[in-house]
Amino acid sequence: MKRIIFYAIVSIFSLHLACAQSLPEVTLDQAWKDKIRALAPEKATFPAKKKKVLVFSLHTGFDHWVRPHTEEMVKILGEKSGVFSVTGSKDIAMMELKNLQKFDVLVLNNTNSKPDHRNLFWDKLKESGTDSALVMQQALALEANLRKFVENGGGLFVLHGANTMLNNSWEFSRLIGGSFDYHPKQQAIQVRLEDPKHPLVQAFPAEGFNHVDEPYFYKNAYAERDFKPLLYFNNAEIEGQRKGQELTEGKTYVAGSGQKGKEK
Repeated sequence: MKRIIFYAIVSIFSLHLACAQSLPEVTLDQAWKDKIRALAPEKATFPAKKKKVLVFSLHTGFDHWVRPHTEEMVKILGEKSGVFSVTGSKDIAMMELKNLQKFDVLVLNNTNSKPDHRNLFWDKLKESGTDSALVMQQALALEANLRKFVENGGGLFVLHGANTMLNNSWEFSRLIGGSFDYHPKQQAIQVRLEDPKHPLVQAFPAEGFNHVDEPYFYKNAYAERDFKPLLYFNNAEIEGQRKGQELTEGKTYVAGSGQKGKEK
């Protein structure tokens, strides 16, 4: 049976730390690390064997300055809780199945792709000057490795711009629960909990929280809703929506886990 530990469809599920690009840049220094360590939990909320986590931070598109902060945050969470160790990498070779299989969880850390192809693997492999047909073949093979990793029980955690990594792929869209469509201006978002009792949102206040970020709207597999909703915003509260496509009712999910009925 396919086993998906957890994946999120946007970075809002990250202790309010993965801020949007236009906010003032925060220096990644010891004072910042100490602050995060103080906020991190002492232990896991449920028992688990120690895991190996790969934080993959390669990008070819938009460069979010929070990328190294996010990697450091994950490392601190693992070190303080003692439940997982972290390896960070930007090497595309880590997407080979033999390398992915060394880990229990893959964190895609703002792995933004360029707008033209919306394919991170194509962007990076094309830099070698190889024939386009061969590059696409290699890119598709790496995407298949990613899906195989999850199908074999690997966990996948997708942060913010990482959902654009393979944005034109329906297979990837179904894997993570949706594809990026657009985002309005950066703004204060009232984030609400779909189920306050769910173990993955226990760290948040039951009434939700306010977060400044870019509210993402989604397309492709998002319409299928084949995931367990965790966090959402009310559409009517979002300013600056695409003209002619304004959503004045309903909700948009900003984080989710697993597939319906397939959480482990």
